[in-house]
Amino acid sequence: LESPILKLLDAFLCPGADPIRVLVTGAAGQIAYSLLYSIAKGDVFGKDQPIILVLLDIPPMLPVLDGVVMELQDCALPLLREVIPTDKVEVGFKDLDAAILVGSMPRKEGMERKDLLKANVAIFKTQGAALEKYAKKTVRVLVVGNPANTNCLIASKSAPSIPKENFSCLTRLDHNRARSQVAMRCGVPADAVKNVIIWGNHSSTQYPDVHHAMVNVHGKEVKAYDAVKDDSWLKGDFISTVQLRGAAVIKARKLSSAMSAAKAICDHMRDWWFGTLDGEFMSMGVYAGGNSYGIPEDLIYSFPVHIKNKSWNIHDGLTVNDFSRAKMDATAAELVEERDTALSFLSQ
Repeated sequence: LESPILKLLDAFLCPGADPIRVLVTGAAGQIAYSLLYSIAKGDVFGKDQPIILVLLDIPPMLPVLDGVVMELQDCALPLLREVIPTDKVEVGFKDLDAAILVGSMPRKEGMERKDLLKANVAIFKTQGAALEKYAKKTVRVLVVGNPANTNCLIASKSAPSIPKENFSCLTRLDHNRARSQVAMRCGVPADAVKNVIIWGNHSSTQYPDVHHAMVNVHGKEVKAYDAVKDDSWLKGDFISTVQLRGAAVIKARKLSSAMSAAKAICDHMRDWWFGTLDGEFMSMGVYAGGNSYGIPEDLIYSFPVHIKNKSWNIHDGLTVNDFSRAKMDATAAELVEERDTALSFLSQ
């Protein structure tokens, strides 16, 4: 018979990790459809991390959600321990380790921006309150639904006992777009480009900045400006291409970015879970409090961050020239206006 000591030793050497609970909202939508397989397969939280997937959507979408659940079951993924489809926040937000808030009110034709903000304030106030009431205080929250920065701020303010540092919004898609544009221009793979930055809002005022980016050309790291050798492109079409890429995808596909958004969500959460590489920073929309770049404090603003032990820090000490300063301030001004409008709705 196996001795108790051998059993204990086996349990110590081969621990079965407890499953983590991961929520995806808007789970019947097209971004989630591109996202869920990667999470369930282990591409995000680790190849040995079992997962309970909680899928939240509005009641009319529940029949569609049933189809998504069937497909996840049919993938026969060993890490996927349970799938819970629901339209109830008390089920959806219970004991969460990670929350990926994809669902939001999309902008409809003829809709004023303030009407869009008002509808989303109501949604993210409810979801923030649900995080406060039901989720673990260590939950990591990623807001994807637009306007993502301000939605994230509202969710955080509605969950005061969860640290502000546990809330972030997605600007990794913009970061990946910028990285790819530079890589294509230089004729190198995307992973040969590092330390691009997205400053500010996930909107057309965002500032994609490559003043501190490096490109590996024939095994040697050179500054992006020296690798590209076209300053007018980097200060013109490059910026507008990244800023307006979402609209370009919609125009071509008649649908918004889903595959690339899902990939960016995976990148963002994987880095948050496992950390960034030494000498590299990534773009994340995070709480601006205490930043060294002169950005107003009470905002969710995209900064370059490095991550260790599931905690991010803004990468300090980068020089900011006048060109960058003007663009960083312009996107901050838009966020201040959005925040003030949203807070007036929050207090109603």
